[in-house]
Amino acid sequence: MIRFEHVGLRYGIGPEVLSDISFTLEPGSFHFLSGPSGAGKTSLMRLMYLGRRPTRGLITMFDQNVNALKREQLSSIRQRIGVVFQDFRLLPHLSAFDNVALPLRIQGKPEKEIRNNVHELLEWAGLGEHMDSLPDTMSGGQQQRIAIARAVITRPRLLLADEPTGNLDDDIGLRLMNLFDQLNRMGTTILIATHNQQLMDKFNHERLILDNGHIQTEESKNWIRRKIEGVF
Repeated sequence: MIRFEHVGLRYGIGPEVLSDISFTLEPGSFHFLSGPSGAGKTSLMRLMYLGRRPTRGLITMFDQNVNALKREQLSSIRQRIGVVFQDFRLLPHLSAFDNVALPLRIQGKPEKEIRNNVHELLEWAGLGEHMDSLPDTMSGGQQQRIAIARAVITRPRLLLADEPTGNLDDDIGLRLMNLFDQLNRMGTTILIATHNQQLMDKFNHERLILDNGHIQTEESKNWIRRKIEGVF
């Protein structure tokens, strides 16, 4: 699904914020991305949703060398990616319903199908009474759920989420994590950037740990603990 080979990124003439990054996300995998603040998680996510090109190294997505693609060719790849941004990036003049429906409308889906799918997802997310509300009239947690619903409504092949449960209470956060798990079981490759140690320990997903611009992999502590205790 994704392969980074010795990728580096710098902004302008400054030092590299990502250095010699190499990893692979297999199709249908589920990873957490963790690391201290300032480690470069947002920059790495930006490369993965094609918001920037690397300064050096090779990025392959969906069997294509994205470094060599022209700007207009990147749009077809972006349509396969769902992104939950930390700052939500909702369109303020659109209702909750229309924000979530936007990716389906871009794809040209029939309005009846859009209406049914968006209604069902917003009801499930606990936003059934806010479908006509504008983002500025809603709480941060409600806006975050809209952003998540918009990212998953098309059942993307790759889902990238930057702190998707950061503004949510534990029950809603766990409910949305279970939604991500359901999508993963249906074949979506998922990468979630989070600082929430307790959340990561509840799920047996491999971790990519970013520190000072470098990356390593690590199985979740909960998974290791269960193997040591002889559960598997």
